[in-house]
Amino acid sequence: MEFDFALGDIIRLKKEHACGGTDWQILRVGMDFRLKCTTCNRIVMLSRVDVNKRCKKIVQKGDGEPV
Repeated sequence: MEFDFALGDIIRLKKEHACGGTDWQILRVGMDFRLKCTTCNRIVMLSRVDVNKRCKKIVQKGDGEPV
């Protein structure tokens, strides 16, 4: 499934992070994504393919509107 990602979006991934969080904020969009865990503020880089594969849904758009 292809998602339409934008800066500031909050996305939910299928697997939990080590801290227990599942929601991530998008800080950078391109061939690689920079994501920040909303629970522990850890920042990770993932490829676009990995993000598309691991994303369950977009929880909140970057402009603050719930999806």
